[in-house]
Amino acid sequence: MDLLTSLKTKVKEQKKTIVFPEGNDQRVVRAAVRLAKEELLTPIILGEKAVIEKTNGAQVPAGVICLDPKTYPTSEKDKMIQAFVTRRNGKNTVEEAQKLLTDVNYFATMLVYLGQADGMVSGAIHSTGETVRPALQIIKTKPNVSRTSGAFVMLRGEERYVFADCAINIDPSAKELAEIALESAKTARLFDIEPRIALLSFSTKGSAKSPVVDKVKEAVELAHELAPEERLDGELQFDAAFVPDVATKKAPLSQIAGQANVFIFPELQSGNIGYKIAQRLGGFEAVGPVLQGLNQPVSDLSRGCDEEEVYKVALITAAQAIGGK
Repeated sequence: MDLLTSLKTKVKEQKKTIVFPEGNDQRVVRAAVRLAKEELLTPIILGEKAVIEKTNGAQVPAGVICLDPKTYPTSEKDKMIQAFVTRRNGKNTVEEAQKLLTDVNYFATMLVYLGQADGMVSGAIHSTGETVRPALQIIKTKPNVSRTSGAFVMLRGEERYVFADCAINIDPSAKELAEIALESAKTARLFDIEPRIALLSFSTKGSAKSPVVDKVKEAVELAHELAPEERLDGELQFDAAFVPDVATKKAPLSQIAGQANVFIFPELQSGNIGYKIAQRLGGFEAVGPVLQGLNQPVSDLSRGCDEEEVYKVALITAAQAIGGK
């Protein structure tokens, strides 16, 4: 079963509600309308209905909820403001909350936090910071997860791999790297990938000495302690992690080497470069980033995305809301 069919099968029965803050972007609106027409999920699009329909180029179907934050009932907005102030635990006043909730990303994130939506998809016209900051402040990371991270699902024909972190953490610590590895295992299972996790380095099993290699080694030890049931290993060079013949030479005792399908990069620079090389030279489709580690799903689109990418990321977000978080 291909990825799209698999995701549709997962989300269709439960029909989650996903909020799209960017109701003035044609890619977002048309993807949301398409999802509603196919009865895959219930979209909430933020903005004036007239503007949303003009953006869509036609009336939106009955399954789409158009919600204008400017005309949101005062009583409901007051509840939202109070919930925000409480959640921020004194870090924001009521006046600051009122101002912040005029931002569509903060408003949409509060809908998720209050259970009025199951997830959020944004980022088509907002930066990663503008999308992720409200989620970190309001939804926050899950227990035992200190940082959110961004994974890409790499697709080519029947091949499926997970690359992380390729979007968020510039230089994660060993502990953070271990957390990223374990959250990436959950993401892999969301896409029907049984994870075999390789923590990558320029060294394989002590072939090079460096503090950055030591960080990966420590991350492997921590990950084993946190989740001894997971199949993971490192430090491994990419060829040792992926190519069986190379694995037999460089890491003959490893149970992961030569057959890894989840690749954890030691820092953001290599992760971002790696997934883009696979995408542009290797012909892989890069789906994501899938934000990992949050209590409720929030997805950050690329500002260069097209309608199809918005559609797929929304399906992923709905699938995250169902399970595999």
